[in-house]
Amino acid sequence: MQASHWVVRGSSPASCSYACPQAGGREGRFTPSPTGTRRGPEVAQAVATTGPAAITSISLQRQLPDLPKAATIDTPPSLGWQPLERHHTRDVLWAKIREEAEQDANAEPALASFLHTTILVHPSFAKSMSCLLANKLASQTLLGTQLMRLILDAYEDDPDILEDAVADVQAVFDRDPACEQYTQCILYFKGFQAVQSQRIAHWLWKKGRKALAVALQSRVSDVFHVDAHPAARLGRGIMIDHATGVVIGETAVVGDNVSLLHHVTLGGSGTGKGVRHPTIGHGVLLGAGVTVLGPVTVGAGSKVGAGSVVVTDLPCHCVAVGVPARVIKQECRREPSMDMDQCKDLLLDYQI
Repeated sequence: MQASHWVVRGSSPASCSYACPQAGGREGRFTPSPTGTRRGPEVAQAVATTGPAAITSISLQRQLPDLPKAATIDTPPSLGWQPLERHHTRDVLWAKIREEAEQDANAEPALASFLHTTILVHPSFAKSMSCLLANKLASQTLLGTQLMRLILDAYEDDPDILEDAVADVQAVFDRDPACEQYTQCILYFKGFQAVQSQRIAHWLWKKGRKALAVALQSRVSDVFHVDAHPAARLGRGIMIDHATGVVIGETAVVGDNVSLLHHVTLGGSGTGKGVRHPTIGHGVLLGAGVTVLGPVTVGAGSKVGAGSVVVTDLPCHCVAVGVPARVIKQECRREPSMDMDQCKDLLLDYQI
C-alpha cells in the first residue's frame, strides 16, 4: 500500500492531466490504462466515479492498492535516446574506428595483427562487431564461425540491434572519461560487449530459439561476469561501467540512456511466472552495488546511491539512498546517467 495525494484535472478518463503536491507540484498528462502504472488506474477511477461533468479540481487522498505492473516504461519521451550534435552516424563512427585502429596498429606492432583481424579487414561495423563478439564468446559448444554467422543474421534481420550498438558506443565514450577512443570501447570494455551479446540473445529469444539464447547467456556470464537474461529488454544508449557482477533478470525492463555500475542487481521476487523484476526508467543512474528487487519502478531521471537496496517504487527525478532506499531529494538533475556523478546530491546521515 502506498499513500498519495493527487489533484486531477480533465474532462474524461481518456485524456487527463495530473498534479501531485507531494512531488513538488509535478504535473503531466497520461492516458489511463488498466495495465498502466500506479498513477493511471487510480486517477482514472477517480475521474470515472466523479461523473461525466468536466473536472476542475479534485483531490484524492487514500491508500492506493498495489496495481499490475506496466508493460512499458511510462516516462516522458524527451528522456529517451536522442542523438546529440556531436554524435556520429554509423558510417562516420565506423570511419573513425578504422582511423583509430590504423593509428594504433602503426604505433604498437604487437597489436597490429589483432587490430587487422578485428577491425581493419572488415568492410563494415556489422562484420567487425560480429567477428569481435564471436571471438570473445567462442567455445567448444559454440564455435566462432557459427557465432559470427549468427550475429550477422541478427544484424541483417533487425537493423535496430546495430543502431543500438552505435548508440551504446556513443554513450560509453560520452560518459566514461577513461574511454579515450571508440576502439577502446568496442575492443576492451566488457560492459559494452556484454550488452551487445545480450541484444543478440534477446533476438534469439524473440525468434523462439530459447535453447540457443540461454546457451549464449551462460557463455556471456562465463566470459564477462554479467548475467543478463535473454528475455530482458534493454533500451538504447546503455552503459554498464566495469560490469563485473551485474545481474539483469528475465522480466526486467531498462530504458534509454541508463547507466549502471558494477555489481548492480535487477533481481526478482517470488516464484511466479509473471512480472517479477524491476522497470528502470530513461536516464537513470544506478550506483555501484545497487540492488533493485521485485516488480518495482525506478522513475525516469532518478539516481540511486551506491550500495542501496530498492524494494518500492521511486518517483521520477529523485535521489534515493539507503537500505532500504528512501528518497532524500526530489527534482535532481534531468539525466544523472549522463554526468555519472555518484556523490553529488547525496546527504550523509553522519560523518566520521
